[in-house]
Amino acid sequence: MSPHTWAATATITALAGLSGVVSAPAPDRYHRQPITWRACATDPADELGTLLDQAGVQCAGVTVPMDYRRPAGRTITIEISRLKAPDATRRRGVLLINPGGPGATGIQQVLLGKKVPALAERYDLVGMDPRFVGRSTPIRCRWQTDTFLRSAGPDRRSFDAGVALARRLAEGCARDDRSALPYASTRNTARDMDVIRSALGERKLSYLGYSYGTYLGATYLQMFGAHADRVVLDSAVDPETYGPRLLRHNAPALEAALRRWAAWVAGRDGEYGLGATVREVRAAIDKITEKPVQVNGHWVDASVVPYWLFARLYDDGPAEYAALAKEAAALTGRTPPPASLLEFLDGLFTGSGTAEDRAGTPILCADRAAPTNPELYYRDIQRHRAAEPLFGPLVRNISPCAFWPDTPVEPATRIANAVPALIVGAAGDPATPYAGQRAMHRALTGSRMLTLIGSYRHGVYVSAGNRCVDTVVGRYLLDGVLPKADTSCTVSSARPAPPGSEQ
Repeated sequence: MSPHTWAATATITALAGLSGVVSAPAPDRYHRQPITWRACATDPADELGTLLDQAGVQCAGVTVPMDYRRPAGRTITIEISRLKAPDATRRRGVLLINPGGPGATGIQQVLLGKKVPALAERYDLVGMDPRFVGRSTPIRCRWQTDTFLRSAGPDRRSFDAGVALARRLAEGCARDDRSALPYASTRNTARDMDVIRSALGERKLSYLGYSYGTYLGATYLQMFGAHADRVVLDSAVDPETYGPRLLRHNAPALEAALRRWAAWVAGRDGEYGLGATVREVRAAIDKITEKPVQVNGHWVDASVVPYWLFARLYDDGPAEYAALAKEAAALTGRTPPPASLLEFLDGLFTGSGTAEDRAGTPILCADRAAPTNPELYYRDIQRHRAAEPLFGPLVRNISPCAFWPDTPVEPATRIANAVPALIVGAAGDPATPYAGQRAMHRALTGSRMLTLIGSYRHGVYVSAGNRCVDTVVGRYLLDGVLPKADTSCTVSSARPAPPGSEQ
């Protein structure tokens, strides 16, 4: 069969089992559509597009159905980018890269080829703004904040304020294009990926996904596994808990990452003045939580501090640790606020930042329904407040999905298959905790796991700068060598540990 016939067959399989009436698969016109490559910059003020153009990247739009059950209905455009392999004789296919989110734009991900030239030599690197994100027919939630994430704070009054905010944010998304909201799901993005694969003329698609991108990748494996080539899932989410409450069990991992940072800062008390012991540094953080501070007109209080820490603990490098220490010193009144803190707070209170959560909330809410009763969230927070005093009220708090105007049109994907994949992650990851990474590994029975031991960061391949990790991933993507068993690296290692040594 031709690649286009395979695509139609896979679409039938992917749509099987959905509730309600299922129409025919996406017509061949989607899978066979010509792709017209063009410059990426839309106008002289388009900084990202100009950067891509200067790097030799091409961009294009791919047409897909908004609702795959009704392929003759409304269509949307998915923006993609491509950094083409320079030598067709050495090219082995297409590598699609997704940075996570949900809600993160992806067309700039092809610039990874500048950091890893070997990848750019062997693959056409392809980026994609997922449906309704960035340049792909975006849903523009009307928020004056970058994110819905806030801590429930210390009491019922602060929790109720968060409930009111979540309700307003849900209404802000519904005011833009409510008709599109039910179709923002990861399953539909996976279908878009397969249309892109087919339109590119590729029999198979290799994939590198980070964070939420691991759930997208696993969903693609579940729906279109026969079309998957080499797949790397970095910092994997737990496929069973992914959805509006995906952070609910993150408090212990966040606390461990905070202790790690506190130990680093305690060793530099003369520089930052936050304390000479972990206990003293933690006490300084607790003081910020207990006594609100005004910075540039914004109040930093118990609803803000846990999210600020969460956002800053994604990376355990010295530069990132130092930046967090400088911000903490400013919040304790020791120093003026650095530009990074002012930028963070402006994004949080005005919506002037990257706003990935604003773009990603429709995806979360379309993937899995959230409990609608605020009392359920409040009781959950109260039950865990003693054990999780700082981060529990953040990760267990209510979200806009509790007030979403539509319910998911199809069930969440159950991940359970034996398609080969390499799962990579840090043992101390505060954003996608290691237990959830292991859950993804168990669900993908054909996968192998590479663990970076001693690291408390989110995102490992290339970004961690660990030669051991980069070597193992590179051997798989470039040479097809999947480790024979689970293995590990350490933050100071140059070679992988013997298979199975991370157990």
